[in-house]
Amino acid sequence: MWQGLFHDLSKYSPTEFIVGAKYYQGNRSPNEAEREAYGYSIAWMHHKGRNRHHFEYWTDYDPETKRLEPVEMPIKYVKEMFCDRVAASKIYLGDKYNNSAPLEYFLKSKHKRIIHKNTSELLEKLLTMLKEEGEENTFKYIRTLK
Repeated sequence: MWQGLFHDLSKYSPTEFIVGAKYYQGNRSPNEAEREAYGYSIAWMHHKGRNRHHFEYWTDYDPETKRLEPVEMPIKYVKEMFCDRVAASKIYLGDKYNNSAPLEYFLKSKHKRIIHKNTSELLEKLLTMLKEEGEENTFKYIRTLK
C-alpha cells in the first residue's frame, strides 16, 4: 500500500513539477521536451535519483572495474516498474493502447539500456506475459513473486 501511495511523489517537487507543466504535451514525457531544449533533463535526473522503480536508479560504481555498472533491482521495484510502464503506455497511447505496446516500447531500445541482466529478463518476461495472457493473469502472477 505505502509503495503505491508514495509512487512518483517527487513529481510534486518544484524541480519536476515546473518542467512537467512547462513542457506538457500529453503524448510523451515532458522530460523529452526539456532534453530537446537544453540537451539534458534536470527533471529526469532528479526523478530517477529518487524513485527506485526506475532501473536507472540502480547503477553504482563497481569496486573492481571502477565503472558505473547496473545493479539488480529488488523484485518489489521491478513489479512497480512494470505497473509504471503499463500505465505510461495507456496514458501516452490512449485509444491506441493494446497489451503488446509496453513490450514493444521496451524492446525498441533494449540494446541501449544500462540495466542488470536479471532485471531486464524479468521485466521482459512480465511484459511478454501481459501481451500473451493479458492483465488479469499477469497481475495474478506478479502477486506470487517474492
